[in-house]
Amino acid sequence: MTSSTQIQLVNRPRGWPTHDDFRTVHVDLPNLAEGEVRVANEFLSVDPYMRGRMNEGRSYIPPFELGETMTGGAVGRVVESRSDAHPVGAVVMHDLGWRDVAQGAGRQFRVVHQIEGVPISAYLGILGTTGLTAYVGLLHIARFTPGESVFVSGAAGSVGSAVGQIARLMGASKVIGSAGSAEKVGKVIGDYGFDAALNYKDGPVRTLLREHFGKQDGQGIDVYFDNVGGDHLEAALDLMNDGGRLALCGAISSYNATERAPGPDNLWHAITRGLTLQGFTINKYMHLFPEFAGKVGPWVASGEIVFDETVVEGIDNSVDAFLDLMRGANVGKMLVRI
Repeated sequence: MTSSTQIQLVNRPRGWPTHDDFRTVHVDLPNLAEGEVRVANEFLSVDPYMRGRMNEGRSYIPPFELGETMTGGAVGRVVESRSDAHPVGAVVMHDLGWRDVAQGAGRQFRVVHQIEGVPISAYLGILGTTGLTAYVGLLHIARFTPGESVFVSGAAGSVGSAVGQIARLMGASKVIGSAGSAEKVGKVIGDYGFDAALNYKDGPVRTLLREHFGKQDGQGIDVYFDNVGGDHLEAALDLMNDGGRLALCGAISSYNATERAPGPDNLWHAITRGLTLQGFTINKYMHLFPEFAGKVGPWVASGEIVFDETVVEGIDNSVDAFLDLMRGANVGKMLVRI
């Protein structure tokens, strides 16, 4: 009988999660039923949205159940199959993460057609929902057009770095990012090709951002891709051009807050400048995956888009990987290698 090591949520965190909120269990898997597959996971994804799923209450995705194994993106290889569409050895993507061996109906697993020279971990990042989030947010939510200026918060992360590179390749007049260290700022500029970046720990973001977008010379922001919220959103609102669009993807600055933070004090700019602020979650835009893959896949294959991964080894260190992600310890996509 095959055993699966799995991570479960046992407490709903208040503020920052701790190891006491999780437990590791070993589950014996039954024999496969007709149409089922068994997959040895090779990489698991840990993502900021998972922090929201640890809370109780209504959201765009159901919360994790206490005492049940958590779920999330994973990629692995089929090791046993009773599904004709999932041959043994096939690389598959699925949402049964937080475990080393996954098992379920074949419809839960999507066979990946690999790009030569690209590691399978990329299908959890730049070639998966991470890259799709960047693409959809920039082009379908913010409606970016060539010649426009773009500001991206969280620019050293997996989504932010993709947004900036796609904008650059599609003809942005200026791409500016924010990150949380001098090392990350250097990577945003040197590796991802942003025109400039600011370290938000160097001072008030409202002040730092004005060095890159001066309203007095008409060089404001046309598109803001927001992964952070808080002071970054306020700073961007100050400098938006008339008719600017803000794609609200994340607000990681407040995910672990124990008290409500005040909203932006300058939201009135949305009225006077005719701004559009639109939030989105990628689960409603999965129908755009073929369009995304056709456009971004060749850029990844050719090396025109580069990506980084921060890899933590071992299923037993999955919680550490998640906690490190929430503290900004990653560059690019945070992954657990089984």
